[in-house]
Amino acid sequence: MTHRSVIIKSRAGLSSDNGGVKPPSPLSASSPAAAPAPTLAPPVTHYENFPVASLLCPPHLRQPIAAIYGFARTADDIADEGDATADERLADLEALRIELLAVAAGQAPGARWATVFGPLQVAIEQHRLPVALLTDLLSAFSQDVRKTAAQETYADRAELLDYCRRSANPVGRLLLHLYGVHDAQALAQSDAVCSALQLINFWQDLSVDIPRGRHYLSDADCARHGVTRAQLATLQGTPATQQLIADSARWARECMQQGQALVHRLPGRAGWELRLVVQGGLRILDKVDALQGASLHTRPRLDKADWLRMLARCLRM
Repeated sequence: MTHRSVIIKSRAGLSSDNGGVKPPSPLSASSPAAAPAPTLAPPVTHYENFPVASLLCPPHLRQPIAAIYGFARTADDIADEGDATADERLADLEALRIELLAVAAGQAPGARWATVFGPLQVAIEQHRLPVALLTDLLSAFSQDVRKTAAQETYADRAELLDYCRRSANPVGRLLLHLYGVHDAQALAQSDAVCSALQLINFWQDLSVDIPRGRHYLSDADCARHGVTRAQLATLQGTPATQQLIADSARWARECMQQGQALVHRLPGRAGWELRLVVQGGLRILDKVDALQGASLHTRPRLDKADWLRMLARCLRM
């Protein structure tokens, strides 16, 4: 996310990617006369810091999780990748939304995104996925396009969290739905984890986002630390920008800590999958902190040693 969705390039994860927000109600949808043959979800082709439908995921849920990821990744790429204009991106995202509602109502997927909507339609029908959570993702991606085109910033952390609520939290709520977990405490914890993952993606991707006109360090945080947009645009660290980034990373870590107890609510392999997601996010924050503000020009990445460290930490959760 980079996007903006937390299954994650991610701006989306146990999502993000954004608690206690009331879950959106699923849209009603009639079943088609005959269910389409399951189509394999598109393969993961992007670098990911966090696992997606990994071997730790319960085997019977790998296909619906991959289908959700394929949809989110496609929408994210429409919003982020290539040379399309803002108007073209918004038109494609709207077309994606219209087709999502159509396949949720039982219509056959169109040719353009058949490999995305074929498996997603199966997942929606078999698992009664709340379609409103998927449309929330599209709302966030469209907001990204508009804000980037207008060079708009986020006023404060509350506005950023509202973005996370749509860009990241839906992914976590969709996964909890698949796991059959629906209570308010678990949803709030999921939202905290997903918002943390979304924020972590922001602070990981500063060197990429700022040159592209994406500003996730809020106006209020910048003002509190005496940092101007012009200073950030140079991508050169100063004591003030170092403190700004450290404060932002601390906020993300606090969000993660608010939700990480969710790992004990998910059974078996699902709980271990979430442990790895949580530890992946925390490890990225370790690297952001170690860079001491240099993440303005250097993107932290996980290596083999980090994965071993994450696995060791998982065992201690």
